[in-house]
Amino acid sequence: MSDPHAQPHHQADAPEDVVEGIVPLMPIVLPVAGGVLIFLLAFIAVFMA
Repeated sequence: MSDPHAQPHHQADAPEDVVEGIVPLMPIVLPVAGGVLIFLLAFIAVFMA
């Protein structure tokens, strides 16, 4: 049987998830990426016209 007083096992050496590292930067990354995408699409539209 398991010991009711045992401490839970923590993985201190577990690698950090890449997604969890990027999530705090989303309010900055998304508008910048959107602006770059709009600029590139407008540039292509003008170049093709």
